Amino acid sequence: MIGALVIISKQVRAILDNYEGELPSVRLNLARLFMHGRLGGTGHIMMLAVDQGFEHGPTTFLSNPEGFSPHYHFALAADAGLSGYTAPVSWLRAGVDSYLGAVPMILKVNHSNRLLPSSDDPDQALIASVQDAVDLGCVGVGFTLYPGSEFYLRQLQELSDIVAQARECGLFTVVWAYPRGSGISATQSDAYGNQAATADDPRLALDTIAYSAHMACLAGAHIVKVNLPQESIARADSVEPYKHVKMDTAADRVKHVVSCCFNGRRAVIFSGGSTKNAAKVLDDVAVVRQGGGTGSIIGRNIFQRPREEALQLIDKAAKLYAA
Repeated sequence: MIGALVIISKQVRAILDNYEGELPSVRLNLARLFMHGRLGGTGHIMMLAVDQGFEHGPTTFLSNPEGFSPHYHFALAADAGLSGYTAPVSWLRAGVDSYLGAVPMILKVNHSNRLLPSSDDPDQALIASVQDAVDLGCVGVGFTLYPGSEFYLRQLQELSDIVAQARECGLFTVVWAYPRGSGISATQSDAYGNQAATADDPRLALDTIAYSAHMACLAGAHIVKVNLPQESIARADSVEPYKHVKMDTAADRVKHVVSCCFNGRRAVIFSGGSTKNAAKVLDDVAVVRQGGGTGSIIGRNIFQRPREEALQLIDKAAKLYAA
């Protein structure tokens, strides 16, 4: 892929200009992501994420058993014309030869699971290296960071090392900025930091999401992945400053998170979250588009549906982003 010619659109060149001071090789791999698939050249991206085997267990594939095959997801991402595809190292290895060059790949390098003892402070383990990503022909690496966890500072150091190694190899870094842990909420959660979401969930509060996204950028993220924020403020010291922030609509809140990522100079993509009806998926896409977000990274809302239904949903979402 290093020698591949990439024709770069005006919109994507404007995005690349935001990465001032970055290595040309990193910007070229960003261009490969932004120029691929049906949204190629538009400045928006849609990616498929299949890391749920670790994070949620194999039951995540039971509603659509074809999903137990890594080949199924490679084909789905390629046939749907998605911008990119992210998964764990062994999952990518199990399909890369059959789908070489079909879709840009991002290697997710750290993971956790739900069989660990319950903890208010989730953690993840590094199970893959930047060299693995290079060997697979990936354009980037992905890393989950848990602001609010007691393990955050160690995770931050791991991320710093990953970003530096990836940059040396010309790869960009996507950071899953997921606020979790006892610093966010005293509510008991599982090992992955999952709690039952409420209308004023502090993990999804606007100030929490914005703070986490900003720290991901400061840590070197080229692309930040976050959840859609709720209309709530979690921290007492945020209440007064946020009186000056427009946050009435979901699009307003997306706009604020984007502004916290170097005033929009870093790409921000939003998680599809747990399985929901198609109308809600498309509503979320419309909100991200209206708020100036870069795009979506979707997993369960795609692969837990029958293939044709998933392709139709992706088609409708892509049309919203391309409008």
